[in-house]
Amino acid sequence: MENRPGDRDGGFDENHWRAAGERIETLLDASSAGGAVARERAEQLVREVADLYGAALERLLGLIDAHSVDRIAEDDLVASLLLVHGLHPHDVHRRVQTALDSVRPYLGSHGGDVTLLGVAEGVVRLELSGSCRTCPSSSVTLELAVEDAVRAAAPEIESIEVAAAQAESTSGLIAADSLFSRVHANGQAGGSWIAVPELAQLNPGEVGGFAIAGLPILACRVGEELFAYRDRCPACDTSLAGAVLHRRPGYPVGDAVLRCPTCRAHFDAVHAGARIDGDGHLEPLPVLVRSGELSVAVPLGVSG
Repeated sequence: MENRPGDRDGGFDENHWRAAGERIETLLDASSAGGAVARERAEQLVREVADLYGAALERLLGLIDAHSVDRIAEDDLVASLLLVHGLHPHDVHRRVQTALDSVRPYLGSHGGDVTLLGVAEGVVRLELSGSCRTCPSSSVTLELAVEDAVRAAAPEIESIEVAAAQAESTSGLIAADSLFSRVHANGQAGGSWIAVPELAQLNPGEVGGFAIAGLPILACRVGEELFAYRDRCPACDTSLAGAVLHRRPGYPVGDAVLRCPTCRAHFDAVHAGARIDGDGHLEPLPVLVRSGELSVAVPLGVSG
């Protein structure tokens, strides 16, 4: 039997279907060459087909139990289709909370955390706590990790507002746009997620150098967790190539220190790259599993 376009060796090709939206839009744009009427007819055809499959999905959900509905909603691709048709079984509050739970381990590596204060009238209110609020890349962390996850889970939200923890600040709510000013400077986007499946090959305690979109990075694995940093020592402004992980005497298992091979400065690899023997801070880069692939967020126009 001949394979369908979405098959790979007879199996399901995840990436093919994730790009379906872009292909549909390209075909609609191409139909514009036939004039406005042709474009309208093409759009109507897409709507009719989408409505047909939406009706089928709704009927399918009515035939299975609630536990099964929850399970299939855990699949990113299925969840996106359910959202399009307004059929997702979870409300926006639960979807946002689940999204935050997915990025909490990364924020924890910065010594920080995020709390959902509420969702109302299209606005998500969050609270950042811990050193994540003062990390030199906190604005990048917020946009590329937290905001990305929240907007993917709840595309209907209109804005995100952030509050510092009361013990740390009394300034109240801060509009997300103000936190993103660094990463949006000169009209630049905050950055992009780039799949780096090679990171999975790092063994516990191993450090490796990679080039992502032309940006040299240093990645290491501590236990089961992966951490990535821009390949630049803030103390001597040289590459960290050749750096290895050390465990400080008397510290528990899981302690990991990167030592610059040039100036011997030491940085905490687990806690956002904070220098432990002086001033300075490595520039951390978010590492998350997105669409089933290990990915690194590479910011534009941001330096540590």
